[in-house]
Amino acid sequence: MDTLRFPSIDGLLAFEATARLGQLERAAEELHVSASAVSKRLSALEDLLGTPLFTRNPLVLTAAGKEYLEQVRQALGLLAAMPLHRREQQRRERLRICSPPTFARQILVPALPAFNALRPELELELVLSTPYFDESAPAADVEIRNGRFDDREGQVLMHDRVTPMAAPSLLARLPPLATPDDLLAHAPLLRTPLEPWLPWLRAAGLGEAQEPVEGNRYVDLGLTLEAAACGHGVALARPSLAGPLLRSGALRRLFPRISVPAAKHYGLVRHAADSAGAAHFEAWLRAHCRRLLLDDDDDGDGDGA
Repeated sequence: MDTLRFPSIDGLLAFEATARLGQLERAAEELHVSASAVSKRLSALEDLLGTPLFTRNPLVLTAAGKEYLEQVRQALGLLAAMPLHRREQQRRERLRICSPPTFARQILVPALPAFNALRPELELELVLSTPYFDESAPAADVEIRNGRFDDREGQVLMHDRVTPMAAPSLLARLPPLATPDDLLAHAPLLRTPLEPWLPWLRAAGLGEAQEPVEGNRYVDLGLTLEAAACGHGVALARPSLAGPLLRSGALRRLFPRISVPAAKHYGLVRHAADSAGAAHFEAWLRAHCRRLLLDDDDDGDGDGA
């Protein structure tokens, strides 16, 4: 680095404009400075390089100037291509959103085009968190969590409920599941520590039932849904997260009239308290989540298996 001699950007711009326009005055007009300032910048650049770039009277590029001009144009082109160097990019507000993986994939990402259309001046950066393993969430302007919230603080996004769901391929292999007793007797129940079965089993009148202890254990709500869609077993799941799988027919609700509150709720914490962009995002996401729950209520009265 001691052998490098970096010229100023102003000097390079003055050199390129003068070479392209052929006059100090025209270069000065383009750069919004005086002709004297352009001349001084050229002289400083030539002193740094130790070689003349122009002959004067008339103003003509030297051989070294012609070679240097091509190199300078490449360098300025690379700098101009960087988005952060553009004024319109600098005017865009960037919001960093941190979310658990399943919420991001099933709820947030599919709806983002609608938010982008409403707020094109905002640029979102989405990062994922893994709260079950007590890992610190990445720094973010808005953080979405799956946890226990004091709803008096207005943090809860969705008061989700859970109900059993299974793939048609699994149901075809099993005896008819007409009652919750049939479910317990004949169906493999998928296990996740994020959504225990016991509250639903009690609500279904199976007072003697215990939490399942056999089968694979999925420490992720999205993986549990995928396993159910693959026919591995019955998932106790949130319709808000399973929406795409339910609409496509990959999953069916078994007893839609029997549901219990989810073990934890999705909530939002806005760390960028003074950011108008973060406030806009929060208001949009709350409205989107309300629509999802309303849609679930409208679709939740189907028959069981």
